[in-house]
Amino acid sequence: GGGCLSGLHGTRAGQAAVGESRLMKLSRIFAIVEIETKEIVRDPVTVAVALLIPLVMLFLFGYAISFDVDNVAMGVLDHDRSAESRALVDRFLASGYFAMAESYQSAIEAETALQRGAVTLALIIPPGFADQLAGGEPAPVQALVDGTFSATANLVAAYANAIITGFGVQTAPPIEVAARVWYNPALRSVNFVVPGLFGVILMAFPPLLTALAITREKETGSIQQIFASPVTPVEFLSGKLIPYGLIAFLQIVMVIAVGFLWFAVPLKGSLGLLFGVGMIYVFTTVGIGLLVSTITSSQLVAMLLTLILSLMPSFLFSGFLFPIFTMPYVLQLYTRLFPAQYFVDFSRGVVLKGAGLAELWPSVLLLLTYTLVIFALAVWRFKKKVA
Repeated sequence: GGGCLSGLHGTRAGQAAVGESRLMKLSRIFAIVEIETKEIVRDPVTVAVALLIPLVMLFLFGYAISFDVDNVAMGVLDHDRSAESRALVDRFLASGYFAMAESYQSAIEAETALQRGAVTLALIIPPGFADQLAGGEPAPVQALVDGTFSATANLVAAYANAIITGFGVQTAPPIEVAARVWYNPALRSVNFVVPGLFGVILMAFPPLLTALAITREKETGSIQQIFASPVTPVEFLSGKLIPYGLIAFLQIVMVIAVGFLWFAVPLKGSLGLLFGVGMIYVFTTVGIGLLVSTITSSQLVAMLLTLILSLMPSFLFSGFLFPIFTMPYVLQLYTRLFPAQYFVDFSRGVVLKGAGLAELWPSVLLLLTYTLVIFALAVWRFKKKVA
């Protein structure tokens, strides 16, 4: 009986020691969080900039980036000057995609207008246009499109071709095509751009703030106190990650609120799911800053490396502006190294398509894995520094 009581007492003592050890770890983490929070509060300008610049970026990109085609400047060279040629021009203007800018007397004038950027489309109607239509013969019409901006030029050419083809159809076609656009039926660019901006903006500033915070301690020498203390690398990096993760979460709350309320982007899916996975993404981006800070010892180098690893790939390789499937296959594989792609896909899936975890779980799993791997690498690098 005495042996059993002694064993039970030893078990309870061991459990108490484990509990006390956990409390000590938590207390050290919270102590680092408190110290870092005080440092952040002492620098209100940095906090204000960190919260303000994402909104500025959202407004700039939300208004500046547009793939919509409307009121395209159009010039007309009408050699036929018939009722049919005027009807064709009216069909262009009634579509809402084109606006009359100039009329020409010669092909040289039309070419000059395209060269100086006065018009994006020059419509040239040859002589005999009405007679050819009346005789049931092909009536060729030339549409010259300024291809300087290829994405817009493709849309302008497609709209012009559809208007001209529709005008020339005199009888009902044997097959009727009813096209329907899903997920963004209004074809508003802002509905496509803003959900992508959620991923880009959160990749811009949280890594930078975190990397600068730790490299600043390296430059001042205060990090030597951490090396000499009983604080473990996991505790130190966790204490650094939490405050900047909260700042990043405030950023995502503001950006999402402005995106939905100001830009009137429709939300088809779950707002709670968007915030939940957004929080995972926040810790992903902050973890990148932690990893960079363990590699560099200078704030300048940390800033440049963070921009190279976070901001540039989020623009180029996330699918934010450039479709990934149009890239060479090797480059498509390269884009998989950057987490912004997964959150941009997830964000657009939730916001525009109303998709849930059942459809988007691969992106969520990859984000979670990325976060754990990045944090593990940061801890390993920090341990190596301490050693």
